[in-house]
Amino acid sequence: MVTSYNPDVLSCLSNLSNDEVFTPPDLANRMLDLLPRELWRNKNARFLDPFCKSGVFLREIAKRLIVGLEDEFPDRQERINHIYQNQLFGIAITQLTALLSRRSVYCSKTANGQYSVVEGFDDEQGNILFERTEHTWVDGRCSYCGASEEVYSRGEELETHAYQFIHTDNPEEFFNMKFDVIIGNPPYQLSDGGFDKSASPIYHKFVEQAKKLNPRYLTMIIPARWYSGGKGLDEFRATMLSDDRISEIHDFPETKDCFAGLNIRGGVCYFLWDKNHKGTCKVINYKSNSVLSITNRPLLEEGAAIFIRYNSAISILHKVRDWGEPTFDKMVSSRKPFGIPTNFDELVANKDSNNNILLYRFGKSGFIGSSQVEKNNEWVNQIKVLVAKASPGGDDYPHAVLSKPILADKSSCCTETYILIGPFEDHQTAANVISYMLTRFFRFLVLLVKNTQDLPKRVYSFVPIQDFSEPWTDEKLYKKYGLTQDEIDFIESMIRPMELGDE
Repeated sequence: MVTSYNPDVLSCLSNLSNDEVFTPPDLANRMLDLLPRELWRNKNARFLDPFCKSGVFLREIAKRLIVGLEDEFPDRQERINHIYQNQLFGIAITQLTALLSRRSVYCSKTANGQYSVVEGFDDEQGNILFERTEHTWVDGRCSYCGASEEVYSRGEELETHAYQFIHTDNPEEFFNMKFDVIIGNPPYQLSDGGFDKSASPIYHKFVEQAKKLNPRYLTMIIPARWYSGGKGLDEFRATMLSDDRISEIHDFPETKDCFAGLNIRGGVCYFLWDKNHKGTCKVINYKSNSVLSITNRPLLEEGAAIFIRYNSAISILHKVRDWGEPTFDKMVSSRKPFGIPTNFDELVANKDSNNNILLYRFGKSGFIGSSQVEKNNEWVNQIKVLVAKASPGGDDYPHAVLSKPILADKSSCCTETYILIGPFEDHQTAANVISYMLTRFFRFLVLLVKNTQDLPKRVYSFVPIQDFSEPWTDEKLYKKYGLTQDEIDFIESMIRPMELGDE
């Protein structure tokens, strides 16, 4: 028997980029499930999506209200008119998404069109607004969103990506009303004109602007890198982690669990901000699209400045920190340890009297002269450990976290592809450090801070320094810190084994 398949067009819609990610209907409904059920029976409840892309949130809200308000408005058309005119509101991010959102919500690209399901709108936009907005340039940057004038100053034929909702000091003036719920999936980043298609996060500005409207509930899905890093996110992270109105965080280290075919390094999360909530947060960890654990806990652990995403890691971290040991980041250099960039190519293949310093770099290494070392010259003739500043692989489990460390002898240096650990007095000490770095225990503690492919000095801040007169194994470390079998099993489920010969 032949069966027909008529998929939801919004489930099939491809994402244009990591900047503006379309939300699948099933994900929108999982976020709506966070809200109290009585909202769907409240004829006065108002909902705002201030960054409409496909209209999926408003469409799915409408479905719930149409069912919930049936007793209040027995006549279906009267019910629809009331819901769409008085309860659902949106602000589109581009002209294209405005048309798409109206088409999916009103079943017509114009709210007052012949085929619109709503009777009573007297203009084409209805309650889904879009107005082209320009950036406000100050010294080459937009004073609202930080966009680069060089990149985003453009003619009227192109989108400005100056999103209306965050390019105003008075967001309450859009509809001049209070909202019970603000919900959506904001744009994530903007190119900042930096090297190699560099981009700066922008999603936090939408969260902050939404809070200014003081809704009863706020729920958004955003990248999770704000937990412990992200360019310009320190203040946002501190504010979020001290906000006890955040009642739930649903955490997805694997982006594909929310957005098929998309990889946002560090994963994504969605949260529920409840104006009347005070206290701990319900943290739900997901792994391979299944719930891994659920725990009620503070967003900010004592002595930490970041959000620790894994519930099962809390007890392990407490046991480690109870020892009060200095941390491994004190042994790690800052980026570009010798001042030599990644793309450096002024080297020779064979050692000679003028080029006698071995340079480790991405690709084939070679030799340079002492005059080409721009800083930390004293490290050149010392023994050290080098490790790549970028994490290998993706976000799938189990993680490698680090690439294979390199024991770099005297008369050597590296480009900024690597960071330096040490230096050390002898080869055995350096080898013992490498044995520690290869343990699952070490790499697990790095994973707790790491939220992108980048591995700067700060990601080693939870790792304790050991006595490096001896080599280390996981068994010795598990015993030293008194880890339970459940804690060991969790570490080993997250981190793959690694031997010195592994890549």
